[in-house]
Amino acid sequence: MVKKVAFLTAGGLAPCLSSSIGFLIDEYTKKAPEVELIGYVNGYMGLLKGESIKVTPEVRKHALILTKHGGSPIGNSRVKLTNAADCFKRGLVDVPGLAEEVAQINGLNAQIKELDEKIKDLVKSPEYKKDHSKVEELRAKSQALAAQLKPIKASAADKVMKAAADQLVKDGVDVLHTIGGDDTNTTAADLAAYLAKNNYALTVVGLPKTIDNDVYPIKQSLGAYTAAEEGAKFFANVVKENSANPRALIIHEVMGRNCGWLTAFTAITYHKMLERRIKFLPEFALTRERQDVHAVYVPEAKIDFDAEAARLKAVMDKVDCVNIFVSEGACVKQIIEEKRKRGEDVPLDAFGHPRLDSVNVGEWFKTQFAKRLGAEKSSVFKSGYYARAAAPNKKDLRLIQACAVKAVECALAGEGGVVGKDEEKHNVLRACEFERIKGGKPFNVRNSRFRKLLDSIGQSRPRKTRVVKK
Repeated sequence: MVKKVAFLTAGGLAPCLSSSIGFLIDEYTKKAPEVELIGYVNGYMGLLKGESIKVTPEVRKHALILTKHGGSPIGNSRVKLTNAADCFKRGLVDVPGLAEEVAQINGLNAQIKELDEKIKDLVKSPEYKKDHSKVEELRAKSQALAAQLKPIKASAADKVMKAAADQLVKDGVDVLHTIGGDDTNTTAADLAAYLAKNNYALTVVGLPKTIDNDVYPIKQSLGAYTAAEEGAKFFANVVKENSANPRALIIHEVMGRNCGWLTAFTAITYHKMLERRIKFLPEFALTRERQDVHAVYVPEAKIDFDAEAARLKAVMDKVDCVNIFVSEGACVKQIIEEKRKRGEDVPLDAFGHPRLDSVNVGEWFKTQFAKRLGAEKSSVFKSGYYARAAAPNKKDLRLIQACAVKAVECALAGEGGVVGKDEEKHNVLRACEFERIKGGKPFNVRNSRFRKLLDSIGQSRPRKTRVVKK
């Protein structure tokens, strides 16, 4: 029998966190009012530190107020429970034996990094063409160190998992609801697997939050519809900057590390907004052409920069400006390689992803196009923080509420997983098994609405979609 339920929100913001908690509290109040509810402060960080907020009768009474707000009332953090070294470094957990293992992990990682740098230098040297033996020797050493590292990392991760599991037991939690993206829910999957393996009587039920809409096998993640709409509203204002100077290049950088869905649908939504909601006065130079989308670049599609520069130069000559929508994940691999060749380091986050603020995709695209288009002024505007912090729109609210209702149903039945429409099971709303949850689902560039947009702005259709193995 479920007696106590905990919520946590984690990862980046999305327009669904506060509302998900509001609907969950409301549904528990209706279906199981006797169940005690708490929220862990700042995601997995709060869980590890044992910091939580109680859901009082007053909160239950007014829970639906939370559905009108963006952000998360209980706060987020980026914590990966299996990254023991990061958890220890941040002071989130300190159990016997962990400090020694983290020291070993850091030492071995440093040695492996040093060997890998030597290998890179040798591969570039003239001697490598004549003799590969030195490189092979260093690779063998690196692989041996990696093999030595693996069990130590697993042991350290188990210690952090145990600390999290023990805190849940200490708090008397029977069900944990995790609200987050692929990193949050893969961490939840790790925790659920640990709990099951070690006979902890706890159920984990996740909700799929990510504005990228890139989680397998979830058809539509929570908050993505709103983020696209808010990004379009954002650009409807900043596009006016193209009237501040002649030959203006405006680049709208949209969030989306590996998936171009948000960029594509922000552009589609904005293009529709111009068609249906905004009036123009072409007789006095207020034209739709100057405010429209002129190019959309996503991670899944290769870009012929020479051809695009020629096409956009003609647009610039005709309407005196160019407006580009680009995903923050477009060309990232190429940009990182260029930075490393210049000796610049690209820092990683707790999940091992390159920090995109240091990659700065929008600025790189500005560099690629500004001179070739003869731009007098070039500007980069990022809508991400504006869009992701919004309160959900009506379409998202319907989806969030449906998922919250199903999540409570699953939790009370002891059924774990991530609740969403399962693409591989006829889009049925259900708790998708944790072992099937994976990020990096690519946007299908053959999407009919995306193709229609590209056709209308004169941009060539991409031929292939990047495929991410599940």
